[in-house]
Amino acid sequence: MVIEIEKDLILRRKRAEEEQWLGEIDGIDMTLTFVRTKQADAARLAQRSPVALGIPTTRPQRN
Repeated sequence: MVIEIEKDLILRRKRAEEEQWLGEIDGIDMTLTFVRTKQADAARLAQRSPVALGIPTTRPQRN
């Protein structure tokens, strides 16, 4: 899905360049940067191994 969003943004940017919509180009560039950063973050997090937290226990009752 993210790849589709990136492709759509690239096509929008091309159209904005053709129409000379400078403000739109800036906005699309910012969004593309955000999307690519999130893709890199997700790829990095996917490489992490899970952390074993153990089995929770209850504390003994104090009297």
